[in-house]
Amino acid sequence: MKQLTYPIAVLLVLLTCIVSCNKKTTEGDSANQATIYYGGDILTMEGDAPVYAEAIVSQNGKIVFVGAKQEALDKYKENDTEIDLKGKTLVPAFLDGHGHFFNVGFTSMCANILPAPDGPGTCFDSIVNTLNKYKDTEDGKYIIKKTEWIIGNGYDDSQLKELDHPTATDLDKVSTDVPVLIIHQSGHLGVLNSKGLELAGYTKDNHKVDGGVVRLDENGNPTGVLEEGALFKVLFPILGKMDDEMSAKCIKKGQDEYAKMGYLTAQDGRTTLEQLASLKKGADENQYYLDVVAYPDIRLGLDSTSMDSYYTHDHTYKNRFRIGGAKLTLDGSPQGRTAWLTQCYHTNPTGIQGCYKGYEIIDNDEATEYVKEAYKNKWQLLCHTNGDAAIDQYLNAIDEAQKTLNYNDHRTVMIHGQNLRKDQIPELVRLNIMPSLFPMHTYYWGDWHVQAIFGPKRGNYISPCRDVIDAGLKITSHHDAPVTFPNSMRVLDATVNRISRNKNTIGADQRISPYEGLKTLTDWAAYQYFEEDSKGTLTVGKLADFVILDQNPVTIEDTYKIFEIKILESIKEGKTVYKSTDSKQN
Repeated sequence: MKQLTYPIAVLLVLLTCIVSCNKKTTEGDSANQATIYYGGDILTMEGDAPVYAEAIVSQNGKIVFVGAKQEALDKYKENDTEIDLKGKTLVPAFLDGHGHFFNVGFTSMCANILPAPDGPGTCFDSIVNTLNKYKDTEDGKYIIKKTEWIIGNGYDDSQLKELDHPTATDLDKVSTDVPVLIIHQSGHLGVLNSKGLELAGYTKDNHKVDGGVVRLDENGNPTGVLEEGALFKVLFPILGKMDDEMSAKCIKKGQDEYAKMGYLTAQDGRTTLEQLASLKKGADENQYYLDVVAYPDIRLGLDSTSMDSYYTHDHTYKNRFRIGGAKLTLDGSPQGRTAWLTQCYHTNPTGIQGCYKGYEIIDNDEATEYVKEAYKNKWQLLCHTNGDAAIDQYLNAIDEAQKTLNYNDHRTVMIHGQNLRKDQIPELVRLNIMPSLFPMHTYYWGDWHVQAIFGPKRGNYISPCRDVIDAGLKITSHHDAPVTFPNSMRVLDATVNRISRNKNTIGADQRISPYEGLKTLTDWAAYQYFEEDSKGTLTVGKLADFVILDQNPVTIEDTYKIFEIKILESIKEGKTVYKSTDSKQN
């Protein structure tokens, strides 16, 4: 038999054709190949009521078809990958209403001292034991080497057996030679050991801090517990010790945490200048596979140099990163009793007598100047306001700024709004302020708010989603990670059900429907980011950013089990960036 021979180049061409023409993949779009999804609930999130499509097609990172399955197969059959959802649910990817992306990556390397169900923090001893084990782990050694501190994240006095904060004496059981810092779950308080107090310079005679408190014992000595500015004075320099290697780890770990929860647009909601430099460097080096939007702290001194090419008025990304505007903080945490209220707290922090209302971070004139600065530069402004007094300050500052600057379509955001009063809602409407509310508090701290922080009436009205939506406003619902994990289904569950850890209902009249809850994570969230033309709904021309769920939150038989819904796959612009081991899509 005569042997057939071909030039090597011809063989390579033939082989390439065989591979490229016949390969079917579930990892997303490649080249001009179209990916057709069908066989499940494809929920478009367009409109005020659920709308479903039989099929959706992505190509070159965008949605090119939404409609009937047979039409999709006929139109794209020459060059397609077909994915049968097998009864699962496909929705638009989630956008992070508010969180702290970089710190999520950082705290993932710190000791987890969260309370149940997220961690082991049940009492002082459990915190000490966890820290002692942690310091000998790979992450513990890495953090100590890089920062020279032992760091734990997520303790919560409201969930500890002692119902109080640990002190320096407790943390001295971890180390007396190495400084120890544990961060409260709110992110607004922390505790140092004796070595940490020494390095911070906090003493009986040196404990005054603008915008913060160093708590003292009966003899006037620091206990180790720090509030607000007193904590940040210690924490920010620690974060400033990060080198390029550690920053890259934070960016990678942060993206992984968000992607596995279906968030493909992440927010860094109070970026320090050092973190901003790290995030920019990450973009310069193409470290992002998700979209990340940063809002640097306006009080740190922002200018055209710090914002530079990563801030644009048309909200465009550079290598999947952009600066969205600026962040302002006007008060603290309700569960830590540092939020600024107009009425007394239901119970006071230990050692405080009389009518205690928390405290402001800055005065009214300064708040107004910061809002004017943002409006003058056309920066979208996000403002942390938990207490109703802080919300009043914010509303007044915006009103003053608008009188002189008239910044249209500013989409200014009120972050948290835990203690939002009913009479403040019409002002949100008048001033065109978009609330990003925090109903996850109903799960994590709902009982604590009712019993100790606000009392029953105010406690049951935290994050009043129903009233705000009924007033005609779009809202987002957020996790504030690393205050909690960026758990999208826990966010959705709390927004819809408002059930506490102890199975109590917190403000049943402020529940919203599962479909509205999904809107807060998709369509309305895209609007908050000025990205409604490219994200948030399954619409032809938008990005192929999808999440596949094992159940449909809108039709689930028992809405109280929404938090059990699993994220099976996250798809960014047609490419799979996360796939659960439980996924059966292949």
